[in-house]
Amino acid sequence: MFEGVLPAIITPFTKADTIDKTGLQQNIEFVENGGVSGIAACGTTGESATLSTAEHMELIDIAVDCAKVPILAGTGSNNTAEAIELTKHAEDAGAAGALVISPYYNKPNKAGLIAHFKAIADAVEMPIVLYNVPSRTSQDMPLDAIIELAKVDNIVAIKEASGDLDKVSQIIENTMDEDFNVISGDDGLTMPITCLGGSGVISVVANVVPERMVKLVNATNEGDMKTARQIHYEIAPLIRALFTETNPVPVKRAVELIGLNTGHLRLPLAPISSENEQNLIDCLKGLGCI
Repeated sequence: MFEGVLPAIITPFTKADTIDKTGLQQNIEFVENGGVSGIAACGTTGESATLSTAEHMELIDIAVDCAKVPILAGTGSNNTAEAIELTKHAEDAGAAGALVISPYYNKPNKAGLIAHFKAIADAVEMPIVLYNVPSRTSQDMPLDAIIELAKVDNIVAIKEASGDLDKVSQIIENTMDEDFNVISGDDGLTMPITCLGGSGVISVVANVVPERMVKLVNATNEGDMKTARQIHYEIAPLIRALFTETNPVPVKRAVELIGLNTGHLRLPLAPISSENEQNLIDCLKGLGCI
């Protein structure tokens, strides 16, 4: 499941501000029909920061029950004990793996990072995917820490969203002897990362155009660079539009515009500006989505 396209699925809410189970199921069916190989639930795109612990667990349960493809459950926290609790729940719920972000705000040193991830991995048998996203955590996971963690049996991949292609290359170069995958965490860098040997992407844009991202990754893996480049540049304006404001503000509006289920954003996130919304609409029209 750590290859191909895994949409970082949005979390739809009802007017009563509860998780919209029916809406989530319909959104999952949409991306599954686009050919995705798995789904990442309870991540940043799913507004995990505004979910209570009970809601977090409920969302994982719903996603596992609804999906036909494997679920990669976001279970990270800057509190190691909480991350272990969430990861154990995901394993018990039947998730295929856990996506664990590096601790944010408290910014541990290298020894703390390694101990944090090893404690989570030791607490479960399920596969663990590291998540490096310095723009969210204010800390770029050191290369040597990633290489050491790749040696842990059930730490099987990293979602790399540092934007540093040289670092991605070095991770792949230094983990070739391990059963360890590098997954793009940046939609716009999916093609170059897969060309370097990355296994796929955990994708925001796949909430909207899953079939196009699947075709891009498949074409790259098959060595069809002409097709891959064509799709890359075709969806590039939409990818940029989805990040004109903090994710998931634009993507929730985009999903709503194509007729799927979103509900509101939870505070402190607010609706997209009219200017950025118009840009988003233009991109969706250009792709024939609306």
